[in-house]
Amino acid sequence: MTTTDVSTGSDISTGSDVATGPVVSSATVPARAAWSAVLRAGQSLTVTDLAGNQAVDFLVYDRHDLSVRYSAADTLQAQGSIFLTTGSVLLSNEHTPLMTVSADQVGRHDTIGGACSRESNTLRYGHHTWTQHACVDNFLAEGSRWGLGKRDLVGNVNWYMNVPVEADGTLGIVDGLSAPGLSLTLRAETDVLVLVSNCPQVNNPCNGFDPTPVQMTITDGAA
Repeated sequence: MTTTDVSTGSDISTGSDVATGPVVSSATVPARAAWSAVLRAGQSLTVTDLAGNQAVDFLVYDRHDLSVRYSAADTLQAQGSIFLTTGSVLLSNEHTPLMTVSADQVGRHDTIGGACSRESNTLRYGHHTWTQHACVDNFLAEGSRWGLGKRDLVGNVNWYMNVPVEADGTLGIVDGLSAPGLSLTLRAETDVLVLVSNCPQVNNPCNGFDPTPVQMTITDGAA
């Protein structure tokens, strides 16, 4: 499949559309909510942006050793790009492969914008935002179910989030490139634990100022 990157007007090859194989589980994650799951090596996770323009914050850990977890630095250095798409391998802090993007209908996803927190919200948008729920809250609550704490949170992936980098190095958070029903699929290269925050941010356009549900579908077999 080919889509157009609206920021450049160029075509992006996005690979096959969806994972194949028997469905193991499927869940609709409500707007602003958290979700987690264990995938066995070879299983695939498809993340579907149901209403479009919804950022999905994402962390992944080695299921058998949770100290081995996604590393943005290793991943970016290995692929030579700050954006993720089909073929991108999510590497751990041990430089081992955790998951691979096997299909992508959008073509570009963020690795540097991080997760919103109460602290960053108040710094960027004012102290009146302190009571607003944030992605870090979701990660802490969902991670606690697996014995993870604040020290276990690292720089995360933001699926569907559009963070362009200008020529002078400045970053922006702008309207996303996704649309209703578009998806991406990740294949587990080893047994992994996945944590997701369906981003609750309403102070910038990463969710179109209106968080919406996403679908998480786990299938057997590689995509």
